[in-house]
Amino acid sequence: MNLLSDLHTLLETIRQACLPGLWSQGVKLAREGAPLMESSGATEVVLRVRAPGHAVAPTVVLYPGDGEWACDCGGKVDPCAHVAAAIITMTQARQRGLEAPPQQVRARLSYRFVRKDRGFALERHLMTGDREELLTESLASVVARGNVALAPTHDELKLDRIISGFRRGQFDWSRLADVLGALAACDDVRFEGRKVKTAGDPLPPRAQITDAEGGAVVLRVEQDPAITEVLIPGLALCGNTLRALAETDLTGSRLERLPLSRIFPPAQLGELVAEILPELEKKFPVDIRSKRLPTTGRAERPMARMEYSQREHTLSVLPTLVYGDPPRARIDDGKLIHLSGAVPIRDEDAERGIIHRLRDELNLVFGRRVDFDGREAARFLARLEAWNGQIGDSESRLFRKHPLVPRLVIDGDAFELTFETPDGQDREDREPAGKADATSVLRAFQDGLSMVALDGGGFAPLPHDWLEKYGHRVADLLAARDPDGKVATVALPALGELCDELGAPRPPGLAKLAPLLDGFQTMPEAALPAGLTATLRHYQKQGVDWLSFLQKAELGAVLADDMGLGKTLQVLCAIVPPALVVCPKSVVYNWAQEVRRFRPDLRTFLYQGKNRALDEQADITLVTYAVMRLDIDLLSAKKWGTVVLDEAQAIKNSDSQVARASYELSGGFRVALSGTPVENRLEELWSLFRFANPGLLGSRSDFQERYSTPISSGNPVAAARLRARTKPFLLRRLKRDVAPELPPRTDVVLYCELDEEERSVYDAVRVATRKDVLAKLETGGSVLAVLEALLRLRQAACHPALVPGQTALTSSKLVRLLEALDEAAADGHKALVFSQWTSLLDLIEPHLRDAGIAFTRLDGSTRDRGAVVNEFQSETGPPVMLASLKAGGTGLNLTAADHVFLVDPWWNPAVEDQAADRAHRIGQDRPVMVYRLVSKDTVEEGILALQSKKRALSDVALGNADHAGGLTRDDLLALLG
Repeated sequence: MNLLSDLHTLLETIRQACLPGLWSQGVKLAREGAPLMESSGATEVVLRVRAPGHAVAPTVVLYPGDGEWACDCGGKVDPCAHVAAAIITMTQARQRGLEAPPQQVRARLSYRFVRKDRGFALERHLMTGDREELLTESLASVVARGNVALAPTHDELKLDRIISGFRRGQFDWSRLADVLGALAACDDVRFEGRKVKTAGDPLPPRAQITDAEGGAVVLRVEQDPAITEVLIPGLALCGNTLRALAETDLTGSRLERLPLSRIFPPAQLGELVAEILPELEKKFPVDIRSKRLPTTGRAERPMARMEYSQREHTLSVLPTLVYGDPPRARIDDGKLIHLSGAVPIRDEDAERGIIHRLRDELNLVFGRRVDFDGREAARFLARLEAWNGQIGDSESRLFRKHPLVPRLVIDGDAFELTFETPDGQDREDREPAGKADATSVLRAFQDGLSMVALDGGGFAPLPHDWLEKYGHRVADLLAARDPDGKVATVALPALGELCDELGAPRPPGLAKLAPLLDGFQTMPEAALPAGLTATLRHYQKQGVDWLSFLQKAELGAVLADDMGLGKTLQVLCAIVPPALVVCPKSVVYNWAQEVRRFRPDLRTFLYQGKNRALDEQADITLVTYAVMRLDIDLLSAKKWGTVVLDEAQAIKNSDSQVARASYELSGGFRVALSGTPVENRLEELWSLFRFANPGLLGSRSDFQERYSTPISSGNPVAAARLRARTKPFLLRRLKRDVAPELPPRTDVVLYCELDEEERSVYDAVRVATRKDVLAKLETGGSVLAVLEALLRLRQAACHPALVPGQTALTSSKLVRLLEALDEAAADGHKALVFSQWTSLLDLIEPHLRDAGIAFTRLDGSTRDRGAVVNEFQSETGPPVMLASLKAGGTGLNLTAADHVFLVDPWWNPAVEDQAADRAHRIGQDRPVMVYRLVSKDTVEEGILALQSKKRALSDVALGNADHAGGLTRDDLLALLG
């Protein structure tokens, strides 16, 4: 009665604590007979409640005397429906005087191991009272039907999942240990009719190492003595317990192979100790009874060791993977070869790492010999030195310790530079002597190597400090040296400078070039031509002296004076007939006029026309670049006293046909004239000097490597070297420095605001242009191609009518221009209006007519350029000249104008400056105003910023800038906003 009273009390406690819904579920489970009695004691009652959604029936424990309960269902609410069902069922049973609740006969599982013809099977039998049934379906199906009082345990369900995939009961040997482990908790497991136990931990074999004859040892592997019988492959009976067998990869699926024995001779003891024994001990016990095994050393990392040999210029290298220094063990084909001392503990992860490093970084494989020839040997040694940091002392005959020493010998105007190993007679190591030629040393240095092959065999370190200081100059001199070692006259100043710094005698030929090195201090004064009709300014006379000196020294010149300082006049004073002057078509007649004006004593001939032929009596022959290219065979066959390229930026692209043709012209004195020798790339300067002084700057690839690339990367040392190299042969004066009498020039930006319609057109073009630009950049398009894609965007900023498909009578920029022109004309000023597009000039013309402003026009279609220029220059001429940048930007004297309007900004400021200098030049006596019309919030504002980069590019070669800037992908994208 006490138990019943306690049950009643516990029932009321659980009913009050239980949620109504859960109590209702418990009542339902109790009516269905879901609770099954497990056990009943003095203090606790255990039941299992079969419940929907639970493969394993939750276990409920009731503590009636303590008023407590517990359930392992894992539910979030306590008490749960299972607890309610259990207390209801148990209370009702006690009320009826029953010890346990009435229920259907409880089912259980029995497991049978049986032999079959082709293997071994595990059967499950469902036991219900005295009834036995072979179970062929899953436990989940049996439980789901609910017609059997079966409450499987976790272990039984785990076993059900393992064997559910077995086909017809055939055993899956890979899961044998899992099966035996799950069966260990089952009460009824039978083998051949008798009850047995199972154990999940596999049983390994045992090993023993003993000594044998001849210094060898024997490794013996045998079965564990606990095994009573090996029943079937991988399964043994140990007394009354079934256990899986471990390490069947070693012993086989049957232990009939055991015992196994292997004899290890003395040479393999290292492999046994370092590799085999540690692996065996991880798997099963090893009884070591031998006293011959070498001791095991401490854990250490493997290292690479190189074995070298050399034959002439071929270096042979054999890499080996070893432990210890000197090596105590070597790894061959993945096996450890014991050499001496304690056997190192292998670190196979580190071995794999160093194997991969050797392959990836040095392209070598351990144990495979590789031969390197000449330069490749030095390159390999440089990589090797950086890879492991040192070379063994035993290879001193192959690898010298001390850097090479340079030796410069001057023989007339020829020089010889060699690099030799230091004299070792006074040193204890006494390395064998050796030497290397300068070309090999410089090539190794430029390639970033640390060593170079010696002519007599072996390798020696480079003198890096010396090469860092003098290497670039030596490379320039070697490029300017002929096969006999004689240096070209143009390179003698550089050779003399090197001799001074190294304490070597100067080449004798340098004495006559001394004025080029002292900044005009000793420049001999040249006699002016008797027929000269002009009075030279001081700087012009200085330029004539410089040109005349170079002419007599048979050296070329690049005269790069600012536009408007009289380059033509200076050349006419130093010219030596017969002379060939190559110039753009736009200035041919200007040259003819200048010759008649300043040197009427010289006979001028214009080489042109369909049936053109040379006049052998002419002092000066004028030819356009186009005709020169077509007739280069005829023109290059004649030996000219002087060859002049005017506006020499025409040959800035050294790959163009015009540039290649100019290089073929033969002249005793070669002069390149250009106010803008560098517009976009430093290679343009190389092209000018390739014409004027071939060899001064080496080959184009040499120039790119030693000057262009470093300078573009911001290297100030390379920029200084380039200026020093070209300074004797390049003369550039700026108007502000040499012509202070010139009136001031003022640059002004006139900003224009686009109206609503113009902005709409511009934005539409911007979106389309950005897409086009991105496509070109992603497909590797050049900057030039991208600039072309931006053409429409620039036109939209000037006038909507320039955009295909758009019409407009005027634009904000034209309105602003007309206001400024009307004001300038009213105040008595003359103005030049420049645009790169003749179509924009066409749009300007009707507005000038409507405003009553007289004008003239100069572009590529103008036939009589001289007449147009003279009309504008006259006092009664029109106040405005419209001119295209291409036709009116060079070679013209338009000093009648003191206002210049640049309608559309151009990428290259040099082109704009050329146009502005048509007015701001010698002969101008009024201040010059230069106006750039820029539409706000458009690509034109970005162009102004990019122009500063272009000016820096010119300054790096001609001025004092330390680096140059170029157009980048980010620059171009920034222009699009």
